[in-house]
Amino acid sequence: MAEPAPHTLTDLNTLRLPSRCAALFEVGSRAQLVDALAAARPFGAPLILGGGSNIVLRGDYPGATVRIITRGIAAQSQDDDWVLVTAEAGEPWHPFVDHCVSQGWYGLENLALIPGTVGAAPIQNIGAYGVEVKDYIDAVEVLDRANGRCYWIDNADCDFSYRDSVFKRGLRDAVVVLAVRFRLRRVAALELGYQGIRDALRQLEQPTARDLFDAVVALRQAKLPDPDQIPNAGSFFKNPVVDLVIYQQLRAQYPQLVAYPDGAGMKLAAGWLIDHAGWKGYVEGAVGVHDRQALVLVHRGGGTGEQLLQLAARIQRDIRQRFGVELEIEPRIY
Repeated sequence: MAEPAPHTLTDLNTLRLPSRCAALFEVGSRAQLVDALAAARPFGAPLILGGGSNIVLRGDYPGATVRIITRGIAAQSQDDDWVLVTAEAGEPWHPFVDHCVSQGWYGLENLALIPGTVGAAPIQNIGAYGVEVKDYIDAVEVLDRANGRCYWIDNADCDFSYRDSVFKRGLRDAVVVLAVRFRLRRVAALELGYQGIRDALRQLEQPTARDLFDAVVALRQAKLPDPDQIPNAGSFFKNPVVDLVIYQQLRAQYPQLVAYPDGAGMKLAAGWLIDHAGWKGYVEGAVGVHDRQALVLVHRGGGTGEQLLQLAARIQRDIRQRFGVELEIEPRIY
């Protein structure tokens, strides 16, 4: 664990936004985490960091940063149909999904190639191609930052919803995710509802979970920029959910509107709204909108988090004026 000293966070967030913190502590064990939280306390509330793939650093962070790099995956047999798999928070997400498929633990294939760590997955309730991670989370282990107590939170108490959880609201900055326990299938039940996946697997008579995993990787590589090459934080806005009346009004005005059923309403494709408004490929100095995926804001180098958020605010204002729809920023802002 590093000695307390000012440290740059620029290379620890996938947007590569310039930022410094009062001190950086990298922790590879529970004991180190407890020590780091104590050492960070004099600087104020610490920033808890994993892969840095779902945050926007507005500028310098006044407190310390605790970076979770714990590792470990353990399986516990439950019955002939299900297996419980516990992964430490610092495990990189995509290699974890790859490992599960290789071991015959199924369910997470549609979530391949999502950047970040296991510990971040429940916070954001990550999802893609018809699957949300909540569908396979059994429980989340956390550490209470106020008293150091460790305990498990069952799925039902995580209050999961679309790109949301209790960890982004009631427990935000109150707990640290230590590990996640998944309930995975022993026999694959492939989720093929997404048209692009069906097209990719059309030539296969009986596609396997590995085939699905590979198809998802190929789709994401074709549609989304690699953060290592073009700094970004993935989808920058949530897909807004509107009631059926508003959806029908919009559809009458925009027949090509892309939307999906969501409970009693409809989930609008934020990328379509932004693209239709003419923002795809827009460049504003050091920041901009990706030229292939309008849902992704990019940092071209030499910019700041404040500049990126100003661009996001302009897009939000334009979408509100054009469509009467509010776009919510998906990454957490610090």
